[in-house]
Amino acid sequence: MTEPVSLSSYRDDRLWAVVASIGRTSRVAEVFSNRMAALADQAWREAQVKAYEHFLRLSKQPMPAYTVKPIKRADLPRGWRPVPALGFLQGKMM
Repeated sequence: MTEPVSLSSYRDDRLWAVVASIGRTSRVAEVFSNRMAALADQAWREAQVKAYEHFLRLSKQPMPAYTVKPIKRADLPRGWRPVPALGFLQGKMM
């Protein structure tokens, strides 16, 4: 007989990731325990990119795109660190 899976342990493993993408390269920029916080961070990061859009075009740097995706804690790369919101300006996003 199999034991039922505890919903509390399932929820603890599930996080919401804000994923930054440039071309085919993607990186988890930040993680949150709830989707609303992740969506707020995504909107803030998109606003920062929009504010620097002219500069990015002049310097011929690609603009990152941000999405929100569910992720398991175990799927985060070892040694993962958050990506600074304006890290793309220093070429350190990817």
